[in-house]
Amino acid sequence: MDLHLSIDPDQPLAAQLYRQLREAILGGRLQAGERLPPSRYLAERLQVSRKTVSEAYEQLLAEGFTSTRVGSGTFVSSLAQTAAPSRSAATSLLQPAARWRRLPVAPFDSPVQGWRYNFAGGTVSMRRFPLAAWRTSLQYALRQMSQGSGFYAGVQGQPALRQAIARYLALNRAVRCDWQDLLVTQGAQQGLSLLAQVMLEPGDRVAMEEPGYTPARSCFQSAGAEVIGVPVDDEGLRVDLLPANVRLVYVTPSHQFPLGMPMSLARRLALLEWAREHRVLIIEDDYDGEFRFQGRPLEALQSLDRHGLVAYLGTFSKTLYPQQRVGYLLMPPGLREALVQAKLLGDRHGDSLQQLALAHFMERGEFARHTRRMQRLYAERREHLLLRLQGDLATWLQPIVPMAGIHLAALLRPGVDPERLASELRGRGIGLDSLAAFYQGPAQAGLLFGFGCIELDDLQAGLDELRLALQAACQ
Repeated sequence: MDLHLSIDPDQPLAAQLYRQLREAILGGRLQAGERLPPSRYLAERLQVSRKTVSEAYEQLLAEGFTSTRVGSGTFVSSLAQTAAPSRSAATSLLQPAARWRRLPVAPFDSPVQGWRYNFAGGTVSMRRFPLAAWRTSLQYALRQMSQGSGFYAGVQGQPALRQAIARYLALNRAVRCDWQDLLVTQGAQQGLSLLAQVMLEPGDRVAMEEPGYTPARSCFQSAGAEVIGVPVDDEGLRVDLLPANVRLVYVTPSHQFPLGMPMSLARRLALLEWAREHRVLIIEDDYDGEFRFQGRPLEALQSLDRHGLVAYLGTFSKTLYPQQRVGYLLMPPGLREALVQAKLLGDRHGDSLQQLALAHFMERGEFARHTRRMQRLYAERREHLLLRLQGDLATWLQPIVPMAGIHLAALLRPGVDPERLASELRGRGIGLDSLAAFYQGPAQAGLLFGFGCIELDDLQAGLDELRLALQAACQ
């Protein structure tokens, strides 16, 4: 037998040898009936004691992986092979529930690193993040934790952070908020998952904007729901086209994702009245409403709600950085107990260090200062992007100008081949999402330009390359 085995002298020798031989048997490198090397020979080869090899062999024998024949040696047991089916066989034996097999692959699963020009949506500039101020807040949080009891934290999140979020929402988003109704989550997606968990049964219907946020659609589908896309126009969701017998409606009223228009006040009031009549939950996702570039912010749906029908969802991923994984859910009174219980069962609590640091960061005014700085930075990038899209790129692209957010959409004009353009973009290292990824049904051909993480010089150079790609896609 010629089998590669290696021994680390700093680790228990017999245990290492046992594990490697066991893996060789289960992996099929040692076949049933094959004879193991004599213990003396293997000990000399590995430069270990014969006792070490004997201990490993005895363990394999005791567990049924080998058998012995008097005067002949130690052999791989035929039963051991049946305990290790091939990978293909194992894959075919277990399958996820049918609804999981039907889920589309979200475009956000693909890596955004590696692009020469990164216009990916949902990304922010880490170069401008105030690391010194954040380090001070982390040090404060560490001191706070060192004085604690060491028990699990509260399931709803650190009280200091919930109080800071409540003050922020009341002052900046006009949201009526009792801090005790806030649930701190691992990003907005966990909030969506919790709402789906407590509201949906397999076969229920969910309405959401078309086009819309793909991870939200997948979240509802994973709960077994039928997701129905409802068209949007210049005023947002077409309330008059909402289907009957739905359990919840998911909307992005501050600026519709991905097209960017805000939901008008008339539509907001109509949606709330429709939800009251049908006793339907509204999920209001305010994903990057902090960055507004024109017009007066419209009131949040939650601030207009008088019947406890709106779950207000937010995240710090677009204002600070996505790796932090801190979001929040303002729970409707009727769902609070169930949501807290669902959070407790699936995720006892979040990262106390991050939460305490963020609370300190907000209380010291660092969060407000950072968002004001980023507002100016993103406004400059947005202006340069629009100048190009409405200038030399207007032959091929029709931008939809949003009033808020750190991305904008542009429709492809007739004559541009979307498939050929996608190939050109890949070849030139340009990271751009296709609008088609956010449609459930027939899609408009277009591109989503994120300008959160691309520096101004790269933005201009990337648009120069985009111009060449568009020209090639029309030939």
